[in-house]
Amino acid sequence: MQLVRGLHNLRPEHRGCVATIGNFDGVHRGHQAILGRLRERGQALGLPTCVVIFEPQPREYFAPDSAPARLARLRDKIELLQAEGVDQVLCLAFNQQLSALGASEFVDAIMVKGLDVRHLEVGDDFRFGCDRAGDFAFLSDMGRQHGFSVEAAQTVVQDGMRVSSTQVRKALAEADFELAADLLGRPYRICGRVLHGQKLARQLGTPTANIQLKRRHVPLSGVYLTSAEIDGKHWPGIANIGVRPSVAGDGRPHLEIHLLDFAGDLYDRRLAVQFHHKLREEQRFASLEALKSAIDADIAAARAHWHAQPLTKSLK
Repeated sequence: MQLVRGLHNLRPEHRGCVATIGNFDGVHRGHQAILGRLRERGQALGLPTCVVIFEPQPREYFAPDSAPARLARLRDKIELLQAEGVDQVLCLAFNQQLSALGASEFVDAIMVKGLDVRHLEVGDDFRFGCDRAGDFAFLSDMGRQHGFSVEAAQTVVQDGMRVSSTQVRKALAEADFELAADLLGRPYRICGRVLHGQKLARQLGTPTANIQLKRRHVPLSGVYLTSAEIDGKHWPGIANIGVRPSVAGDGRPHLEIHLLDFAGDLYDRRLAVQFHHKLREEQRFASLEALKSAIDADIAAARAHWHAQPLTKSLK
């Protein structure tokens, strides 16, 4: 799969394709259905598939403090799209210039002159352009003018529920990881590189891997039973994700995971942390002694859980 960052990096081989456009946050089953239809159309026409995404996502640009939590950072999203068999991803910087484009200008610059799209798949509620003036009817009319077909993907409903990124976030907020996995088509994981932290947990006798999040908002907060795969082996653990109110910090969310009985150097490794069960909310403690007591209790609860329900039975 090819990743193209910006219209200025498009080359002749990237033009002439079937495409879809959107946030694709989480690449859930609804997105997967769109991508499946896109692959089918690409194969029928003998053309490559292209997914157009934005970075940051539009709502993050317009309202960064109130934008929805990211289900997946950009790197993870690209890997998920690649796993779905996408041939190329066009990642556009969502900035003042792009946000000011009217719907007609957007189609002309990106769909026609940029990608020379022959067929376009969009979600049934897709809107675009300045003031979100563009919709499916508008796209269909533009397609007739410029020679590309447009198809609206129907909403994917699972067990009576519309599959959407919003529903995945809601399931995660309620710690319903089984429902989140059903909506995503895979267990929910957060991936990131292990960085050097303050090493406070090590001083408290519970060394943790501090995982880089690179997100303003995350869909989880609290203490969770988790697992991570290292060199082919799955290790049960416990993780805290939040702003660490008992420790002076930067106010940004952090993910720290303690792997039970693991001994080894994880610095600079990329871990995928899977979430299984929520133990409690993140809370502020009056002293390091109180914090240590809470961590010890959390680890005892984790050991009891994993003893009663071995990790191999919790993995999907």
